[in-house]
Amino acid sequence: MTAIDGARVRTPRPPAQATAVADARTNTLAPERVSAPAIRPVELLPERANELTAPTTDTLVSPRPQPSLENRQLWERRYTRRLRWTDGLVILAVVAATALVQLAVLFPGWMTSDPWILARVPLLTAVVWLFMLAGFRTRSASVIGTGTTEYKRVAHASGLAFGLLAIVFVVFQWEGLRWQLIAALPVGLLGVLLGRWGWRKWLLRQRKFGHYASRALVVGRASDVEYVIDRLQRYGNRGYIIVGTTIEDAAKKRMRVGDHSYVVRGSLDTAAEVARDLGADTIIVASTPANDPDFVKRLSWQLEGTAAELILSSRMVDVAGPRISLRPVDGLPLISVRIPTFSGGQHLIKRAFDIVFAGAALLVIGLITPFIALAIKLDAPGPVFFRQRRIGRDGREFFMVKFRSMRVDAEEQLAVLRAANEGAGPLFKMKHDPRVTRVGRILRKFSLDELPQFWNVLVGDMSIVGPRPPLPTEVTEYDGTVSRRLYINPGITGLWQVSGRSNLSWEESVQLDLRYVENWSMTDDLRIMWRTAKVMVAPVGAY
Repeated sequence: MTAIDGARVRTPRPPAQATAVADARTNTLAPERVSAPAIRPVELLPERANELTAPTTDTLVSPRPQPSLENRQLWERRYTRRLRWTDGLVILAVVAATALVQLAVLFPGWMTSDPWILARVPLLTAVVWLFMLAGFRTRSASVIGTGTTEYKRVAHASGLAFGLLAIVFVVFQWEGLRWQLIAALPVGLLGVLLGRWGWRKWLLRQRKFGHYASRALVVGRASDVEYVIDRLQRYGNRGYIIVGTTIEDAAKKRMRVGDHSYVVRGSLDTAAEVARDLGADTIIVASTPANDPDFVKRLSWQLEGTAAELILSSRMVDVAGPRISLRPVDGLPLISVRIPTFSGGQHLIKRAFDIVFAGAALLVIGLITPFIALAIKLDAPGPVFFRQRRIGRDGREFFMVKFRSMRVDAEEQLAVLRAANEGAGPLFKMKHDPRVTRVGRILRKFSLDELPQFWNVLVGDMSIVGPRPPLPTEVTEYDGTVSRRLYINPGITGLWQVSGRSNLSWEESVQLDLRYVENWSMTDDLRIMWRTAKVMVAPVGAY
């Protein structure tokens, strides 16, 4: 007789082999039936003893979800429900409005010849569109709040939805889809993306107060655990709340990373039990024991019913992230890393975009240049523009053009100010540089001094987005790794500018540039340009 949730169920006594498998499912192993290499038993707290039940020989009883896991599943469902309602309302409103305008203004005769078209076309469009958003898992917990990945899925799902609709309408010779494609698709896609963006901003605000976030336990060697926590603190957008750590050095009781201190509990062999005790719904494996290849597999079995995610961290993702893919070969999971290329079709598209965007930007810049030039002239004597030698792609030199923000003798004073350098590595930066003029300080704060660089983009010396253009003196101090920044054109903006600018260390700025050089995409370029616009309005690290 076995007690399950208060009821008594008669179960036959299983054979020894079945019992060992069943016990592994429920995190309890009968030592007398399991050989030495099997899963190690997990010591259970007394208050959890009544949660474990003996399974039958026909079925295995799933472990009861822990409160932390149930809480995570609850907020994920709530957030997904909000996205579903927002998507539905936006899409229904757009397709219905398009159909009404189409029938009332463009083709009023359809109301008499085919009155059902008013309902058939928008309803079918909305149903297929919403179905594709669900099919592409645009509301999956794995992309909640991620931004670019979520937006890409929404765009792909929307495009495929209208592609399928076009095929159906052509096959059956139906009318009415053309204006849905011309008007409803762009307007609706923009509306859905704005809705997702709004909910993402709401989610990030909630996470500042510890809501709608995963409780994470970080497991591994001390140095790797520290590295993962540091990255989550910097770039995690508070998607994870670190509730504790489990490291190989069991003698430690606390671990300090940055301004925060984290508790150290148990050992790697008891990570599953620590996760239950701390109420963690996510376990991040920063590294695995050197002589235990089955550690991750065993841990995943032990976490059944306790956690929602088991995440494996790798430092290789720092630079090669977007080029990594998993390729299973006959049950052997192989991690494939695509070798980066620095020429070809994608780079031609990037160059074409640079020409079009820079040409349009220069038209606008030409309208405001007289006002900026007048302010520069009235503030301090000297030319309006400042030309400085920089190093571009493949080490080629070019003259970068900027609005002058310093006094004309700034270069001569540089040697005197070297001792007061506040920049990182070979960079020279001063928060209160005496060479900067009053107008120049305003231009620098809002990055207006860099507007003439669109001319460098137009002639091919620079790109809109890319690594920071270095000075010749900086390049002489580069080692072999840092020199990879010169594999593509430098940019007016880049990851360095939107991630803190002068507040970054030299190593951090180099890492961001290398990550961009090897993994850039047009989608990332557009995202960086959008973030640059926000940084110009609310500057961070600009001086």
